[in-house]
Amino acid sequence: MSPTPPARRLRLGMPRRMFSQVLLMLVAIAAGVAVLATGLFLAPLSEQLDDQAMRRALAIAQTTAAQPRLAEELTSTPASADGPVQAEAERIRLASGAEYVVVMNMDGVRWSHTNPAEIGERVSTDPRQALAGREVMQIDSGTLGRSARGKVPLRDDEGDIVGAVSVGIEYDSVRARLIHAIPGLFAYAGGALAVGALGAYLISRRVQRQTRDLAFSDIAGLLAEREAMLHGIREGVVALDREGRIRLLNDEAGRLLGIGDEAVGEPLAEALGEGRTTDVLAGTVTGTDLLTVRGQRVLVANRMPTDDGGAVATLRDRTEVERLGRELDSTRGLIDALRAQDHEHANRMHTLLGLLELEMYEEAVEFVGDVVGEHRATAEQVTEKIHDPLLAALLVGKATVAAERGVALRISDGTLLPDRLIDPRGLVTVMGNLVDNALDAVAGTGHARVEVELRAEGRTAVLTVRDTGPGIPSGQRELIFTDGWSTKQPPAHGKRGIGLSLVRRLAERQGGSARVAEADGGGAVFTVVLPEALADPGLAPEPAAGFLLENFTTSVEGAAEEAAAAAEESR
Repeated sequence: MSPTPPARRLRLGMPRRMFSQVLLMLVAIAAGVAVLATGLFLAPLSEQLDDQAMRRALAIAQTTAAQPRLAEELTSTPASADGPVQAEAERIRLASGAEYVVVMNMDGVRWSHTNPAEIGERVSTDPRQALAGREVMQIDSGTLGRSARGKVPLRDDEGDIVGAVSVGIEYDSVRARLIHAIPGLFAYAGGALAVGALGAYLISRRVQRQTRDLAFSDIAGLLAEREAMLHGIREGVVALDREGRIRLLNDEAGRLLGIGDEAVGEPLAEALGEGRTTDVLAGTVTGTDLLTVRGQRVLVANRMPTDDGGAVATLRDRTEVERLGRELDSTRGLIDALRAQDHEHANRMHTLLGLLELEMYEEAVEFVGDVVGEHRATAEQVTEKIHDPLLAALLVGKATVAAERGVALRISDGTLLPDRLIDPRGLVTVMGNLVDNALDAVAGTGHARVEVELRAEGRTAVLTVRDTGPGIPSGQRELIFTDGWSTKQPPAHGKRGIGLSLVRRLAERQGGSARVAEADGGGAVFTVVLPEALADPGLAPEPAAGFLLENFTTSVEGAAEEAAAAAEESR
């Protein structure tokens, strides 16, 4: 047989549910307050009843001593149970409800007493203070037990003290009054306790609803799990209160925004500064999956309001995704350019084949010479004016794409850029973005034309891109440089509105500027100024244009690939 399972022991302790714990604690507090208040009330009540009894005894004694004939009868008659002093004292005792009324002479001998047998005997308590002319109130014990007493001197018509009057109030009656008051006091305390218990129940129910009936241990566990989750996930989380102050910031959000724990408690504008990121997190800009740029990072933000008037915003780093998307766009552009070249090359091969089959050899030689000369003329035009191989290769590639799209891409006559660029990759990014936007703007329009101008003014590089497109309305010329703002349909891999923002950021980082205006004859003209973009002429010797032209044909493919990689890395 299996052993008998041990009996379950009754486990005493605090209940597990928060509702029960809060209710129990609040009821205990209410009960403690009721008991404390009752005790604090009873203590002075007892002293107050004692004081009232002593004052009543003193008042009776004063009234007795004020009787006009009492002093004369005390001095003129002997102490006896049938004497006038005893009769007067008993009359006053019965009328006032006192326990006793004792009249004594200067020797402390009683002339009256409740018990006639005590008349003629000396009083049991010290009468010297009253006989000395002072009024006395006290709680004392005598022949009749414990009583509240009042003693006053007895004076004759001349004001001389001839004796004293002592009046006692039975102390048991004082205690009875106190005991009689206790039930009523307990009733009030019980009523107060009931009201407190009802309030405790209502508060506990409210706490139960707000905490969803979780136990304290559950809340502590949830808090620990929340801290671990917030600081462990790879998404940034920022919590704001109703005044827009940061009240929570996890590690990833601090990394993405470039702020630390010291920002907690600060207003959002003070912690991040003015800009689109602040507007998105504050809810000024509404929507889902909003793009914003913070430093070198492209972020996607979503904001969710909370019931207390605050909000929780999440941040995702899309820098790598955006870079891959741009690489995809560049790859598609390269494929389109190769497809166009392949199509053009096939047509030329067919033409050349036809000329050879027709035995028109001289025309075939002339045709091949024209084709080679056209490409060489384009390369010569670029390399004579732009001596940096990255920029030259990028413009040659863009010219091919522009020709396929029916756009005339030309280099301005005022273009002249020496090979002294400090950061050619940054300028590749700027020029690539501007040329792509210009090609998109003029595509499909009549007489589509894009003009690029690059010139050096001392150590400052100035880039200008003009197009014959519809132009930029004056009210939107600052908005186009805002993160996430675009008039184009988003590509399949993500969203637009990053290129021009990055152009302005790259320019401003070097102390320059990026602006847009209306071009002569219509269209838009973008101007980017990059101070200190070129090295000092004495530090970087400039190669000859002929040398660049000779080497361009053999290195254009490698330079183009390097330019494309530089542009995509910078983006």
